[in-house]
Amino acid sequence: MPPAMLLAAESAPLCWRRSFPGGAEQARAVRRFVGCLLDGCPYLDDVLLAADEFVVNALRHTKSGQAGGAFIVEVARHAGRVAVSVADQGGPGEPVVVQAAELAECGRGLRTVSLTAESWGWHGNDTGRTVTAVFAGEWAA
Repeated sequence: MPPAMLLAAESAPLCWRRSFPGGAEQARAVRRFVGCLLDGCPYLDDVLLAADEFVVNALRHTKSGQAGGAFIVEVARHAGRVAVSVADQGGPGEPVVVQAAELAECGRGLRTVSLTAESWGWHGNDTGRTVTAVFAGEWAA
């Protein structure tokens, strides 16, 4: 489901979308993009963490991280809620929260997102998938 549909339908939400080439250096560009759009958001750090996690996973685990790959970041805002999504080019696995080993260097990102976001989920298959996290809180700006 597109992030805009995850938000209340009282009025049209603000929605921004941008495509990025599939390189590791793009994670920084995504953080700048999202950070500029949500300047002043009281839960911006959590939104940036989710965006970063989704981008890194897209680059590591999907075709988006291969030569010529790309991914799309979408940010939607409405009624104090923010949804951030990353659409990738698909891959063999599915996004899933795992219990990382104590000394593991990775594997905690989606768990962290699941604990900080109001909700999160994904849809798609091995040819393309979108992962979305929704955040809520007091924010009148």
